[in-house]
Amino acid sequence: MKRLTDKEEEIMTYFWDNGPMYVRQVIDLMCEPKPHFNTISTFVRLLEQKGFLAHDKTGTSYMYRPIISREEYSSSALSGVMKKYFGASVMNVVSTLVRHERLTDDEIAKLIELVKSQNSENK
Repeated sequence: MKRLTDKEEEIMTYFWDNGPMYVRQVIDLMCEPKPHFNTISTFVRLLEQKGFLAHDKTGTSYMYRPIISREEYSSSALSGVMKKYFGASVMNVVSTLVRHERLTDDEIAKLIELVKSQNSENK
């Protein structure tokens, strides 16, 4: 799956949070100073070209809708980070989190329970 720029990810967040929208509706959700319509329209068309959005024509306008879920994207992005920085090792990721994020005993216990439940489901 293609990676999104920060701006593309910001725009996708509006679609993931709100569902199908026209470009004007996306702009209305954005903070001041609002970007120009053509700027956001260009980003939306790029997101469609990358396979993240699709459109339905209504009159002379296009309503865009997400076709990649936030969960699909975040899972793909995490896999990319794991491959690039952790040798695709879940153990390396978790070890780093435990060492650097200062997990509480309760959080570690929850992680252990999660792993145990996943293992029992996979059997």
